[in-house]
Amino acid sequence: MTQIFDNPAEFADDALDGFVAANRNYVARVDGGVVRSTEVPAGQVALVVGGGSGHYPAFAGLVGPGLATASACGNMFASPAASQVYRVAKAANAGGGVLLSYGNYAGDVLHFGQAQLRLNAEGIETRTVTVTDDIASAPIDQLEKRRGIAGDLTVFKIAGAAAEAGLSLDDVERLAIKTNYRTRSLGVAFDGCTLPGAKAPLFHVPAGQMSLGLGIHGEPGISEHPMPTASELAELLVSRLLEDKPSGAGSRVVAIVNGLGTVKYDELFLLFGKIEKLLVNAGLTVVEPECGELVTSLDMSGLSLTLLWLDEELEQYWAAPTDTPAFRKGSMSPRALRQAAGIDDAETADVEQPAPAAAELGRHAVAVLAQVRDVVVEHEEMLGKLDAIAGDGDHGIGMRRGVDAAAAAAQASEGAAVGRVLAAAGEAWSERAGGTSGALWGSAVIAAGQALGNKESYSGEDAAAAVSAFVSAITELGKADPGDKTMVDALLPFRDAFLAELDGGAPVDRALAAAAAAAELAAARTAELRPLKGRARPLAEKSLGHPDPGAVSFGLITARISQHLDQLLAETQPATTAGNGARA
Repeated sequence: MTQIFDNPAEFADDALDGFVAANRNYVARVDGGVVRSTEVPAGQVALVVGGGSGHYPAFAGLVGPGLATASACGNMFASPAASQVYRVAKAANAGGGVLLSYGNYAGDVLHFGQAQLRLNAEGIETRTVTVTDDIASAPIDQLEKRRGIAGDLTVFKIAGAAAEAGLSLDDVERLAIKTNYRTRSLGVAFDGCTLPGAKAPLFHVPAGQMSLGLGIHGEPGISEHPMPTASELAELLVSRLLEDKPSGAGSRVVAIVNGLGTVKYDELFLLFGKIEKLLVNAGLTVVEPECGELVTSLDMSGLSLTLLWLDEELEQYWAAPTDTPAFRKGSMSPRALRQAAGIDDAETADVEQPAPAAAELGRHAVAVLAQVRDVVVEHEEMLGKLDAIAGDGDHGIGMRRGVDAAAAAAQASEGAAVGRVLAAAGEAWSERAGGTSGALWGSAVIAAGQALGNKESYSGEDAAAAVSAFVSAITELGKADPGDKTMVDALLPFRDAFLAELDGGAPVDRALAAAAAAAELAAARTAELRPLKGRARPLAEKSLGHPDPGAVSFGLITARISQHLDQLLAETQPATTAGNGARA
């Protein structure tokens, strides 16, 4: 899977460009994803799906008449950025409103949520339905915490068919919610997947074992079991799903056996035959099933079973025709090709001239971001391995993508006021990194820039305001609390130490050194915590004894910034006689 590439960092974009080139009768490329290249009737609801790359046919392969109107496509296993979702949805909008639908992962919720706010603010009515079908990720009384896996297909298909039939946004949303509630999935893995350019899979399953309850982002399962026979595996999957069936479930079900990457069709068909017999013996009627690769995870060796309990209304839309690059039902007449919609994503505004102090601080921000990039690059592999213990292993590469883009954007803005430099850096970080860390770091860098702005002079009070704004952006957007085992567990001690030192009369450099030390210590102590947020939550026991990668990367970054400031002051101290203001 990961043998063919030029630059691993560009893998997702290159693959998407090739997909579009091979499917121009279906899709057109827009900044952030793809939209239908065929005409969409005026007033029709636009179903915009999406998520990270690496799951084909999900998500771009499901764009076409009778299914999705567009797909926002992030980097490998990382959410598309809010600005990308916004641009894709705006291009897809046909005047009937927009329904966003995606798997329930923290990064997707953040970025799609931000895009929804922006679209609604511009008068484009936008709703969201998250997919929560994975029974392994949370108990039945916490359905809203479950993640989305192959159940994406059932929700997208029925919502897309309803939109194609001309139903209102209210009805399309209602059907998507009903479908999600009636969908249950469970997956197994026999070995992990490998990110492009990585030297090893994100995890391994011991020989002779099977991992139960895996995710689709390279997360390992929640428990390991001896390798079963096909009949035993079928019994395990069917029995677990039937135990979790929704209230009011009838006797007609859609069954989907989904291959995750390297389990091939002959094996999937063999398993499906055994699953169908078990379902029939349980008194169920199997309606228009699917068996194949539908929501994958790169080259993961694994599979999942999804059951959708139908009623008359849902069965109508499940059976409705659709025609996409990767999923077809019935027969649909070809629609006339349309020119891809032009997207005006440039918002022009008069640029305020930078004050000399703001321009100087902006140049320091460029240098700081270069240092942040260097420390992330140095520790990228370690951060990825740490994240793979109970997550998807992409924290290192995600941080690398984000900070590479941020440093480049800052460099391109050098000479501007510090507020503009950090705004450009934060926007680039969010868009390029995607995922939860991209949304949080991007928003925080932008917030710090807004606090610093374009002023004639700066003091320790401005440094305190920037740190407070940075922290507030993360805590308000991410909603994590102390003890949840996230970056917040290092972030809050950093802020508290920094402000306490400043209040005690310390200059900014000494306050930063104390705060960085507090952050690193707090990050190490997250090894004692169980994760209560994010993808690691279902694998809390595996995480115990290992620090949180987001907290670790934050500690490393603050320590490097402190070292940089110390070196800078050592070089300039003989010529510097000012107090806190200059040292800020």
